[in-house]
Amino acid sequence: MTIILRRKKNMTPSSFRKIALSFPEVEERSHQAHPDFRVRGKIFATLDFPKPGWGMAFLAPSVQKQFIDKYSNAFSPANGYWGRRGCTMIKLSKATTDAVRKALIAAWRNKAPKKLAALVDVQ
Repeated sequence: MTIILRRKKNMTPSSFRKIALSFPEVEERSHQAHPDFRVRGKIFATLDFPKPGWGMAFLAPSVQKQFIDKYSNAFSPANGYWGRRGCTMIKLSKATTDAVRKALIAAWRNKAPKKLAALVDVQ
């Protein structure tokens, strides 16, 4: 019997965008010359910041710690104040699709109104 181990797929910018836009009431805009994703006007994620190949998810600080502890090769806090508030940088080439999907769900729920957030299950 041959066992085939499947490598978890790494994240791409187009997959990041597709996941971010999949949640209710999300719109893509531009902020400081890079794409951002908003729910009812509040930014929960960005793409290509600080440079192409990176993303950002705005997590609660306790959730940010969990992602950094579990996926330290792909997730890190942003510098300074924003990082202490939960702004989490994601090196897309090091992150799996599953990890980024979970982070974007958490970021969207972090910024969405409670009734709207209840529409998307935590996975």
